[in-house]
Amino acid sequence: MPHSDDFLAVHDPAAPGPVHAPESSTRWWSFAAALLAGLLALCSLTWLLSVQRGIAALQQSTAIRADRYAGTLESTLDRYEFLPALVSLHPSVRALLASPKDPARIAVVNDYLTEVNSRARASATYVIAADGLALAASNHGEPGSFVGTDYRFRPYFQMASHGQIGRFYAIGVTSDEPGYYIAQPIESGGKVIGVTVVKLNLEWFQRAGAGSTEPLMVSDDHGVIFLSSVPGWQYRTLRPLPPALRTELHETRQYHDVDVKPLPIQALDSPVTRWLASTTLNDGERLVRVGPAGKDADAKTPDGIDGEGAHYGLSADGADRYLEINRAVGPAGWNMQVMAPIEPVLASARSATIGAALAYACICLLLVNLRQRRQRARDMQYSRRLLEAAYDELERRVEARTADLMTINEQLEAEVAERTRAESELRATQDELVQASKLAALGQMAAGITHELNQPLAALRTFSDNTRVLLERGKLDAATGNLAAIADLTERMGKITGQLKLFAGKARQRRNAVRVRAAIDHVLQLIAPRLGHVMLRVRGLDGESADLAVWADELKLEQVLLNLVGNALDAIVANGTQDGRVDITVGATEDTVTLAVRDNGAGIAPEALPRLFEPFFTTKEIGQGLGLGLAISTSIVREFGGQLVAGNVEGGGAEFVVTLRRARQTSTA
Repeated sequence: MPHSDDFLAVHDPAAPGPVHAPESSTRWWSFAAALLAGLLALCSLTWLLSVQRGIAALQQSTAIRADRYAGTLESTLDRYEFLPALVSLHPSVRALLASPKDPARIAVVNDYLTEVNSRARASATYVIAADGLALAASNHGEPGSFVGTDYRFRPYFQMASHGQIGRFYAIGVTSDEPGYYIAQPIESGGKVIGVTVVKLNLEWFQRAGAGSTEPLMVSDDHGVIFLSSVPGWQYRTLRPLPPALRTELHETRQYHDVDVKPLPIQALDSPVTRWLASTTLNDGERLVRVGPAGKDADAKTPDGIDGEGAHYGLSADGADRYLEINRAVGPAGWNMQVMAPIEPVLASARSATIGAALAYACICLLLVNLRQRRQRARDMQYSRRLLEAAYDELERRVEARTADLMTINEQLEAEVAERTRAESELRATQDELVQASKLAALGQMAAGITHELNQPLAALRTFSDNTRVLLERGKLDAATGNLAAIADLTERMGKITGQLKLFAGKARQRRNAVRVRAAIDHVLQLIAPRLGHVMLRVRGLDGESADLAVWADELKLEQVLLNLVGNALDAIVANGTQDGRVDITVGATEDTVTLAVRDNGAGIAPEALPRLFEPFFTTKEIGQGLGLGLAISTSIVREFGGQLVAGNVEGGGAEFVVTLRRARQTSTA
């Protein structure tokens, strides 16, 4: 019968119109690629416009705050700009400079400076002589007073001594407190006779921006940040300082013992940032990045900047990109920077991009659904025409197949009749095989019992011959012992025949704790007449091991041991060994007891080892064994839940090891 797929290749010439194939997958892939390209373009455009709009809004709001901060600082500096000049005009100050060592004039100026400083709310106000030595100060009575300090190394004093107003921000060498110093020269007769200095504490300015998410900092004309709302940015530089400038800072002790290092800040440089700078930002505004957190101080980031981000006050979310707006502040050439994080702008841009992508995806889904519906309609039309053509072809083939099936049916009827006759003959043959199997099983069982009774019968004959000789000699006691042994053997033979049902699987065998020593002693009594010149030794039953017991049936355990010892004696005799030796070794663990029977015969041939425990397999001469002893023995050991294995030993000979479950209680028998 032709394969069913052949129907798809059938075309009915009478079908109305051509049968068109479905739309190819290439056109679908092209359509999907176009949608994906549109998605990428939309996402890119949305992200760029959102970022541009967000940066513009951020720039406007940050510029307003920057102007407010700059105005506040400017007004503060302007308010104190003329205070040193007013102090220098006081007569007591000029009188002190005329007599710098007069204690009375020093006391008057100290009191005056204290009052002026208190009213102006400055950090300190003091007067310095032309030689650089401070003569009087507002903090004259406090620890760390400026009186007596030499200020010739300070740039603000050097500028004032040359007739200029000195402006300087530094850390005080006496108080260790930073401040802004304004120095006014005091002239007389065209010569500078002294300097008045006012120190202002500007740390309030950096605290004003500490609560904001926008870092605020002020740097001097060298680019050193001396005010910052982020503590880790203070006393850092916006750019590396040349060696000469570093030497000057060290000599002037402007920042005392602080090790000034560059702040890892750099402008973001990419096509997007350049586009934003040209379209949105003004002069003095740029996008920057501060080094990432979690780096060592001397490490380098992938951008090539110092990795001290852990000290830069970065937020927990790792926002390290800012919009920087610069403003010039004060007459000393200072620069103020307000840093606005751009992460919120990027987050908003991402949200807008995701929203645009979702909207685009919805539109694409509608287009795909519409396209699939149209394609499904075309596919249904195509399938309908194929199905009509297939139906026509199927009808023609059914007619041809019907005739073939009628012929085949007649052949099947003949085959069924033939098969019925064959099944009848098969049943008769199976009945004959079952009967033959029963006879074979009966013969095997009889052979096994005969094999197991041979040894007790041999022992009976030996004991009866000995008993006749003993009676003739009048040794009645010995004869009585032999008769008792004969009775015991008779009882054992009865037990062997009584085990027929147990061995055939008709009933379960009773197991109890059997003492190993007792079982071995019985076996030695039975096997003693066969020993001859062979030496038999028992090991491992001394001391505590004398009471070892196993879970087994006493008669069957002796049957196994008797068979193994008998096989060992047969192997020694067959090998012709003069100094024959059989060893029975007993070993024990917490759960098992092993009985190993070893001889020094010829051993087991390698080809015989795999079949050693098969029924009717024997290595003995014809007439000397049926090959059932080891098969029966391994069956008995398995019934006890144990294991029987065989192998060769070094030096010649074979070893059979019986492993049984150990019993903690022994029978009283």
